[in-house]
Amino acid sequence: MSGLLAGKRLLVTGVITDASIAFSTAKLAQESGATVILTGYGRLSLVERIAKRLPQPAPIIELDVTSPDHLAGLPDKVREHTDGLDGVVHSIGFAPQSVLGGEFLNAQWDDVATALHVSTYSYKSLATACLPLMQPGGSIVGLTFDATKAWPVYDWMGVAKAGLESASRYLALHLGKQGIRSNLVSAGPLRTMAAKSIPGFEQFEDAWVERAPLGWDLDDKEPAAKAVCALLSDWFPATTGEIVHVDGGYHALGA
Repeated sequence: MSGLLAGKRLLVTGVITDASIAFSTAKLAQESGATVILTGYGRLSLVERIAKRLPQPAPIIELDVTSPDHLAGLPDKVREHTDGLDGVVHSIGFAPQSVLGGEFLNAQWDDVATALHVSTYSYKSLATACLPLMQPGGSIVGLTFDATKAWPVYDWMGVAKAGLESASRYLALHLGKQGIRSNLVSAGPLRTMAAKSIPGFEQFEDAWVERAPLGWDLDDKEPAAKAVCALLSDWFPATTGEIVHVDGGYHALGA
């Protein structure tokens, strides 16, 4: 991967633990020549501690993607570290427990709205907040979990991911004239903190490992991170509105 992202300036959200796709992406990006800026929200001391495990120091900006003030101030915060951005990684998702784990029919709108705000609308919010920093050739990449199907226990997060996938297509439409791409990586199930927060998520694991044509390692975040880095690079200059599946081929199977 050496040199793939040489000279690129990237904003990476969602680094909470070193088991996250975002952390693997930030690590690979640095190793590939990029300058990386991280964002965090809430437990910033945890993000700071995890960031020290990266190959190079990375500044951290506090960002609540549901806060208009944080979003409005983001460009100035980024300019304290670099004069622009070439890529943005959206690795943000949250849903209250009440809308997961088989509670689809019982979920209340206020909790569903939180899931949609944080996990779906924030993709557009982050992109538009970063637009003043981006030039033609820029790339926005988000992370999804195949929303073409209904998954047990995923419930309203699945709906939120479906919205995310649609939002990415609309961003591709509206940002294309500015030469900015929007794509998603659809990873198979991985043992991240986000996955562990979903009751019953482990029931995906055995089936994926057994059935994925290429096999599937539940602990290996690097394949998904490599796909994110590839989409951030200049190697996909005419690709936008796409969803790249990094799931061992599971999505291609029927029964």
